[in-house]
Amino acid sequence: MFTEIMRYILDLGPTVMLPIVIIIFSKMLGMKLGDCFKSGLHIGIGFVGIGLVIGLMLDSIGPAAKAMAEHFQINLHVVDVGWPGSSPMTWASQIALVAIPVAIGVNVLMLVTRMTRVVNVDIWNIWHMTFTGAMLHLATGSYWLGILGVVVHAAFVYKLGDWFARDTKEFFGLEGIAIPHGSSAYLGPIAVLVDTLIDKVPGLKRIHFSADDVQRRFGPFGEPVTVGFVMGLVIGLLAGYDAKSVLQLAVKTAAVMLLMPRVIKPIMDGLTPIAKHARKRLQAKFGGQEFLIGLDPALLLGHTSVVSASLIFIPLTILIAVLVPGNQVLPFGDLATIGFFVAMAVAVHQGNLFRTLISGTLIMAITLWIATQTIGLHTQLAQNAGALKTGGMVASMDQGGSPVTWLLIQLFTWQNVVGFIVIGALYFTGVLLTWRRARAFTTAEKSAASLEDQTAS
Repeated sequence: MFTEIMRYILDLGPTVMLPIVIIIFSKMLGMKLGDCFKSGLHIGIGFVGIGLVIGLMLDSIGPAAKAMAEHFQINLHVVDVGWPGSSPMTWASQIALVAIPVAIGVNVLMLVTRMTRVVNVDIWNIWHMTFTGAMLHLATGSYWLGILGVVVHAAFVYKLGDWFARDTKEFFGLEGIAIPHGSSAYLGPIAVLVDTLIDKVPGLKRIHFSADDVQRRFGPFGEPVTVGFVMGLVIGLLAGYDAKSVLQLAVKTAAVMLLMPRVIKPIMDGLTPIAKHARKRLQAKFGGQEFLIGLDPALLLGHTSVVSASLIFIPLTILIAVLVPGNQVLPFGDLATIGFFVAMAVAVHQGNLFRTLISGTLIMAITLWIATQTIGLHTQLAQNAGALKTGGMVASMDQGGSPVTWLLIQLFTWQNVVGFIVIGALYFTGVLLTWRRARAFTTAEKSAASLEDQTAS
């Protein structure tokens, strides 16, 4: 009975599941039922809008990407099924039904012990943590190690939500919000590592250009819709389309640049009263401690710099896929949501697209290399879910290319010692720098607050 209920809830999808969770959560905080319903419905509508825009990208840019690969005779034989393909497989795994209570339990424990400020209400995206557990279960044969994978992934992304809270607030303007997400969050440390290295190179650290710079320099021709139109032209030409198809694709990419920021607004209209009420209520109950509401990184996709970076990385990711040694994965399913991979990098680099290009290239190269290493396990996951024909193979960049998942698998199997050492050292360095960066921000904020108190007195 419990299994059937959980399966039914999961099958509702994020556009229904998240509003229900939001309504229950906001009601528990003492908000009026009418306000709870209104906020939840606005959030659901916003995610429907995001789904429509992403669907537009998938239906238009997806075929263009595949045509581009065929046009240049790119021989990558395992197709990236993306998160739309990976998440149903994950929810069908043996780990899935216990993953949600486990992830929530980890969150509650960390909140009680003050190890995190993130109150995660993004229940749907627990599938990322579940994926890690399912893959670890398949790799080791141990159900309990699979559960451990869920615990480790959950605890890690909650901390990343804390560490990148300043970026979420100051760059994206999301007050009281955190993004404890299995793509945007875990790739942030790579951007921090790249940012730190660039700051040590005198020539490179002075280079800066952003979407705002382009708009100021070129006026109407530098506005987001025009940039989107030009990127559509480039992608269409690289795909070998005729003039009619190129122009149609260009208008659709321009539409994405215009519509994506606008479909975020209903979500923010729904979230703002909840976030304010939640922070006030929780801080009063827990001695003034600041809390953050953990939500989907789709909120980040509306920023102009993120949309610009996304359109740039669609053709660039295919080029990277060709150049990465040993890569077998053809980017496809996740190209429409490539912004998830680079959104936090955009914030870390303060909108500097030059730095985002460097860190994003490294992020996509690592993601594709790891996705290739996990093809076997990913295929097994798909077969267990009954989602694959005999003899086929699948991969995904989102989660299939996760450093967190792959490093945990290697820790317990030691199948690729050299890769584990190289990727592990690179990623651990980025995580360490992220922790130091967050600690420096916290120290600076406390010093500023102390100075204000002394001035006021």
